[in-house]
Amino acid sequence: MTAGSRGDVAPYTGLGHALLRAGHEVTLVTHTRFEPLVTGSGLGFHALPVDPRAELESSRGRGLHRSASGVGKLVRVAEMARTLVGRMTDDLVAAARTSDVLLLSSSLAPLGHTIAEGLSLPSLGAFLQPLAPTREFAPPVLGVGSWGAVGNRFAGHGVGLAVERIFAAAVPTVRARLGLPPARRPGAALRARERQGWPVLHGFSPLVVPRPRDWRAGLDVTGYWWPYDHGSRLPAHVRDFLDAGPAPVFVGLGSATVPDPGRLSADVVRALRRAGLRGVIQRGWAGLEASGDDILTIDEVPHSLLFPEMAAVVHHCGAGTTAAGLRAGVPAVPVPIQFDEGFWAARLAALGVAPRVVPLRRLTTETLASALVRATREPGFRQRAQELGVRVRGEDGAGPVVDAVNRLGR
Repeated sequence: MTAGSRGDVAPYTGLGHALLRAGHEVTLVTHTRFEPLVTGSGLGFHALPVDPRAELESSRGRGLHRSASGVGKLVRVAEMARTLVGRMTDDLVAAARTSDVLLLSSSLAPLGHTIAEGLSLPSLGAFLQPLAPTREFAPPVLGVGSWGAVGNRFAGHGVGLAVERIFAAAVPTVRARLGLPPARRPGAALRARERQGWPVLHGFSPLVVPRPRDWRAGLDVTGYWWPYDHGSRLPAHVRDFLDAGPAPVFVGLGSATVPDPGRLSADVVRALRRAGLRGVIQRGWAGLEASGDDILTIDEVPHSLLFPEMAAVVHHCGAGTTAAGLRAGVPAVPVPIQFDEGFWAARLAALGVAPRVVPLRRLTTETLASALVRATREPGFRQRAQELGVRVRGEDGAGPVVDAVNRLGR
């Protein structure tokens, strides 16, 4: 069960396919717009009614651009999510009634765990970000580096309680519906999961974010879960563009939206040309668009096929796109926009595969061109990216999840 943008869904297609190969029947419960992505991986599909792109493009979603701070945006997103959760509850319960085990993304974990409890089903968390409190770094969703050991852990607990509040209206209704006693006080369910040692497996590489030393037992880091892409090929027009000249640079913001796509597209094109580079620009939900002999605009293309052909990748540092760039072994120019993107961007710079972080709000032709020149002409970035890519590709992130599901099933 997962909710959110494409990056919150795609990794579970590969994870689900691994479970399928292990003999399990797998249904991915997520938004209707991702049905082709899910069924194309051979998994069953159960639709959730909310359309995340429509919500981001609504007046309420566009209001996110007016929040300058990460905390401010997080509050606005939490308010928006709180109004949408109730619309998904019936489908989540219906899907659970036909299941033996529930795997829950972080975006639905509090509600999904309640449903599992009410139906006496085993469950585990399958998270794409490190969300449990730790002294080692601040909560990734806040997009900051560190507030010191005590501050980091305190903030982590605060974010955990804030996430629980998103479901504060839906959970009591579900508990009553499934015959569970009322929760005694806010945060009780979160504390109960912690006391029980509820298992959470994290789908990122320990080479990128080592497992925090102060995490409790049951919180594990497995390695990345790669989106299902077997049998895919690059579209002919993309292949032709790649073959027509030197390796280009990929530019994409995934499912992020921006207030002025035209101005941003123009800045990107000027930066590419100033750096002497060709570009492949992904339209995405931001609506980026450009043309010319040296520029190709594309829609969805599997990153696993496209990124290895690039001289560098410029992206918003969503967890999935960050993973894809590391897997491909190519340098990055991180342009984080919000939430955990700043965390992943900082990791890319710390690992030496990116020359610097260029937050989107500070992106200009000059800042992007300068970072592109360094990423593509200083050989150390590509060397480190290639070395890390080999190691990341060698991990079996899905294996521990298959083992855990086998244990739960027994």
